[in-house]
Amino acid sequence: MCRIALLALPLFATAVPPLAAEPRHAIAMHGEPAWPADFSQPTYVNPDAPKGGRLVQGVLGTFDSLNPFIVRGLPAVNMRGYVYESLLARGYAEPFTLYSLLAQTVETDSERSFVAFTLDPRARFSDGRPVTPDDVIFSWQLLRDHGRPNYRTYYVKVSKAEKFGERGVRFTFAGADDRELPLILGLMPILPKHAIDPEKFEETSFEPPLGSGPYVVTDVKPGESVSFKRNPDYWGRELPINRGLWNFGEIRFDYYRDGNTHFEAFKKGLYDARVELDPNRWESAYDFPALRDGRVVKESFPYGLPKGMSALVFNTRRSIFGDARVREAISYLFDFEWVNHNFFFGQYRRTASYFDGSELSSHDRPADMAERTILMPFPDAVRPDILAGKWSPPKSDGTGRDRDALRRALDLFAQAGYVLRGTTLADAKSGKPFAFEILTTTRDQERLALAFSRTLKRAGIDAHVRNVDATQFERRRIAFDFDMMEYRWEQSLSPGNEQLFYWSSAAAGEEGSRNYMGVKSPAVDAMIAKLLAARQRANFVAAVRALDRILLSGFYVVPLFHLPQQWVARWTRIEHPAQTSLYGYLPETWWQAPARGR
Repeated sequence: MCRIALLALPLFATAVPPLAAEPRHAIAMHGEPAWPADFSQPTYVNPDAPKGGRLVQGVLGTFDSLNPFIVRGLPAVNMRGYVYESLLARGYAEPFTLYSLLAQTVETDSERSFVAFTLDPRARFSDGRPVTPDDVIFSWQLLRDHGRPNYRTYYVKVSKAEKFGERGVRFTFAGADDRELPLILGLMPILPKHAIDPEKFEETSFEPPLGSGPYVVTDVKPGESVSFKRNPDYWGRELPINRGLWNFGEIRFDYYRDGNTHFEAFKKGLYDARVELDPNRWESAYDFPALRDGRVVKESFPYGLPKGMSALVFNTRRSIFGDARVREAISYLFDFEWVNHNFFFGQYRRTASYFDGSELSSHDRPADMAERTILMPFPDAVRPDILAGKWSPPKSDGTGRDRDALRRALDLFAQAGYVLRGTTLADAKSGKPFAFEILTTTRDQERLALAFSRTLKRAGIDAHVRNVDATQFERRRIAFDFDMMEYRWEQSLSPGNEQLFYWSSAAAGEEGSRNYMGVKSPAVDAMIAKLLAARQRANFVAAVRALDRILLSGFYVVPLFHLPQQWVARWTRIEHPAQTSLYGYLPETWWQAPARGR
């Protein structure tokens, strides 16, 4: 859309109907905000944390853009939060509650048919220009029309955007039936209208972006590093939601293409903190001098979020994976017990739900009457064993050669029309061998895929492992150009509109969405609509569990595994608060130890 068309849409009005609710400092998805209007700071920070110093973080991968809002390019990390702000900020002590940030107040009605924000008069971009209602409406239009598919999915539900008074913006949702929308708009990044050309917005760029956040970009080495410096004139440093956050004077993200190089750089002190996901490395590779003498420590952080779905993903757009029996058969051939013992010191837990480890999970829970009622229009969407809470991922004998698992897999293949001819699994009609490619981008992914391919070989399947660089992997993933790949969907305690981006029928055909498996299910679409419309937590939980059961019944992935806690190693020149948030550790709450500068 050209600049003239974008600005000419009939979205502005001088008169707005009276608002139906009182302005408030916060909004919760369900229930009431935990912190009152006069709260002084988040509960998971050190309000007296010293300011200054430098934090260096290591990132595995690369980047070719500083624009995180478009499909094109591989963006650098942490532009949002550091540089760009939203109207409201998340409180990390609750499932989904937002507090005042750029917007001083938020209001909505009992139906959540609209949301209105009144901007803080102090809010400024880093160039000193005030944040205005025009910037808010411009951002909504720009992201809706030119942003990533998830923005378009969310923001198209707004039927009208209007200014009121000097600092007010009101969004109306006509017939959206989506109670999360006021919060989704509250998290919308606000971009400066005066500094962005809509015609060029979808182009990748290394030009330092302009935002209202606590940091500005000071140095960019394409593909290598991005440096930030705290803005001394940051407008929001005294806000309660920011107290104890954004403590470092400088932050740099260094990029590493190889996992071993990434780890060795940490051992040498080239970056300050490292999240560890590999139990083998956690158990055996941290015995180096800096850890032995106390300059590095290993810590485990508890967290209350669902553990997410880490999985090998079937691309059902490929005809070879079109039959759910084929996908289930392949899942029998993944020997988690052998992999966990031989690769990971037995530290992983098998993932059995898209919302594992939370009340939202359907695993080991029979469907209650609320779930069964909303599933009634879709009698074939959930398998009986999954509806009864009796299904779990296959469990092997741990030998790597489980004959029962192989027999069950071959039985399912036979039902789907495949037979074992000698040592090759083939289509019974055409004789075409069953073969596919597993796409990987890291050595850890490649190692796991190679182990899986050896097991698949026992069933006559030729699974070729192709390892590509991060840029090629990202391009192929965005375009759904793969047979199978490893991916992880993170989940919150309040899943909402992002589920459309993950699993909806519309997202299945939209490049850049995260519906990588290509799910097209009316039952899935209906459950997402139910969870978005739920007013009470109990109804919401029922809808999410029903969604979980439908996805599990489709066998769209081979579930992998998760860690029960977050593992982080850090150099002790960096410190963190004593209390961990519900979401786990938060680097934005950390600081440099005063007595241990670099």
